Order: sequence, then structure tokens, then C-alpha cells
Amino acid sequence: MTHAHIRRRLRLHWALWPFIMLWKLLATIVAMVGRLVAILVGLTLMLVGFLISLTIVGAIVGIPLFIVGLLLTLKGIF
Repeated sequence: MTHAHIRRRLRLHWALWPFIMLWKLLATIVAMVGRLVAILVGLTLMLVGFLISLTIVGAIVGIPLFIVGLLLTLKGIF
């Protein structure tokens, strides 16, 4: 259901509007911070994966770590 549909269905009192807008603002901020953290953790995993995979033995762990970091970074961006 769309937001407009839910709003029409609930018929909230006009006095609650500031609280609803504040809640939406906080939800947006938390979502953006979550994306930023996902990107930073993903980039860190990519760097660690690259550094570990410089040795032949470390490549077994480093390449999957790099791939997980790449996927986490892409998920944070898109």
C-alpha cells in the first residue's frame, strides 16, 4: 500500500502532523547513516581482502573477503 493510501485510511489528527514529520526525518537520517556505515565497512573489507590476498595462502581468505566487501559497498550505494 502506498503512503497516501495509508494516510487516507488512518485519518490522523492535524495536531499529530509535526510528530509524524519528525519521525520520518529521524527514519531518513537513520537510513542514511546505515548506508554510510555499510559503505565504510565494505570499503574496509575490500582493503583488508586485497592486503591479505597479496600472499598465495592468504588469497583463499582474501578474495572472498574482497568480494563480500564489494557487495556490501554496492548494496550501500544502490
